[in-house]
Amino acid sequence: MPHSFEEKLARLQALRRQTLEGGGADKIAKIHASGRLTARERVHLLLDQDSFQETGVFVRHRSHEMGMDRSRPVGDGMVTGVGRIDGRQVYVFAQDFTVFGGSMSEANALKICRLMDQALENGCPVIGLNDSGGARIQEGVRSLAGYAEIFWRNTMASGVVPQISAILGPCAGGAVYSPAITDFTLMVDKTSYMFVTGPNVIKMVTNEDVTFEELGGANTHSTRSGVCHFMAASDADCLLMTRRLLSFLPQNNLEDPPRVVPGDSPDRREEKLNSIIPDDNRKPYDMLDVIRLVVDDGDFMEVQSRHAQNLICGFARLDGQPVGIVANQPKFQAGVLDINASLKGARFVRTCDCFNVPLVVFEDVPGFLPGTEQEFGGIIKHGAKLLFAFCEATVPKLTVITRKAYGGAYDVMNSKHIRADYNVAWPGAELAVMGPEGAVNILHRQTLAQSDDPALERRRLVDEYNETHANPFIAAGLGYLDDVIEPADTRRHLVAALHSLRNKKQTLPPKKHGNIPL
Repeated sequence: MPHSFEEKLARLQALRRQTLEGGGADKIAKIHASGRLTARERVHLLLDQDSFQETGVFVRHRSHEMGMDRSRPVGDGMVTGVGRIDGRQVYVFAQDFTVFGGSMSEANALKICRLMDQALENGCPVIGLNDSGGARIQEGVRSLAGYAEIFWRNTMASGVVPQISAILGPCAGGAVYSPAITDFTLMVDKTSYMFVTGPNVIKMVTNEDVTFEELGGANTHSTRSGVCHFMAASDADCLLMTRRLLSFLPQNNLEDPPRVVPGDSPDRREEKLNSIIPDDNRKPYDMLDVIRLVVDDGDFMEVQSRHAQNLICGFARLDGQPVGIVANQPKFQAGVLDINASLKGARFVRTCDCFNVPLVVFEDVPGFLPGTEQEFGGIIKHGAKLLFAFCEATVPKLTVITRKAYGGAYDVMNSKHIRADYNVAWPGAELAVMGPEGAVNILHRQTLAQSDDPALERRRLVDEYNETHANPFIAAGLGYLDDVIEPADTRRHLVAALHSLRNKKQTLPPKKHGNIPL
């Protein structure tokens, strides 16, 4: 044991060097060769310069089985601590794959749990940088118990502080459930993957041949499963995305999202919007063009951009105020609502409501997708989730109907009847039980059959239906719309409405929690 202060200081410095070396130069080189960064490189890139204060620096694992007592690295392959992103305090943990493959030990779990407890007590976001082979087999049930302690804290923190998971390597087995509970999951193309059971187990149980990338890669989870909210090209890209994402979210559920000084005029007119809708209402247009023309500086951060593309979700700002945008996308399946779109939208709406982010809806929806596949898959239940989410949300809720708003989908997409605060339509909008062609076929089947000129008679009846049932002035006259506006003035109207709702306070009936149809 050292006796003099110099010897004690030398010991401290030696141990600290060990923490910085991780699993050693050879393993660090392998990480770099695979196109990835080390845990500490990731932390320092994520956070503001020189803002990281590490905690649990000298923690070691406590396992003695299977020769583990002969290898007890300082830090045990987990970097935890507190730092800042754009000056805002955040809590971060990063798994170090160079030490026991980043596997979860009881000691590692304790470090994360203490970090999460502090984050909750201080009302700060939690960011997890995941790169782990899973549970540490040598520790058996103790490792599993550590995971469960983390899952419980994820659940308790849900809706209280933002939780963001960056998957920067493998994430398998029980390890995937912590990211699944968090608010957003980011993955890196070609270098990260997530799955409950790996390709080898699947081959053994079901005789299916599948690669790691096909089973759980970023492309799979950002397109097919929807597990991944953002797909990045590299570790650095992923960490910069995380910083940008956090800029739209508050520190916790008791605060508002951070407003920035806008560089875009709140009264800006956008003449392009007056001609963006095709004359033929069956032709598509890109709703992303509408969104970018309306929001501050055209800056829109789309969430799950490659999944359920018939519904757009994402973050933007209006006069410096962060907003969550939900919009039908006519370019994909005519913007129809189906199972995947309903789930995507419901989750996003609830996330925005948790963190006081106002909702802005751009609506052009022909209805819910028909067919046996949708009905057998539970479109009734899943569509109801989107309805439930909008009904339950108490943040300011604004809706712009750009073209079609048909059937039950009109109700679901943030209508006045489910307590939206500000609802407007463009002059060419159609609000009805169904489209005019279908309505005329049902209502006037006999008249058309007896007509000498069915095509001319159909055109007359369609025009009559549009005038008496579908045009926006009918709904406005009933008080279902607050205004019918010129498209070029959409930004001005939304900004004004958002300002008027800045102090909105709405409470729900006392209850433990609602019973959303899962």
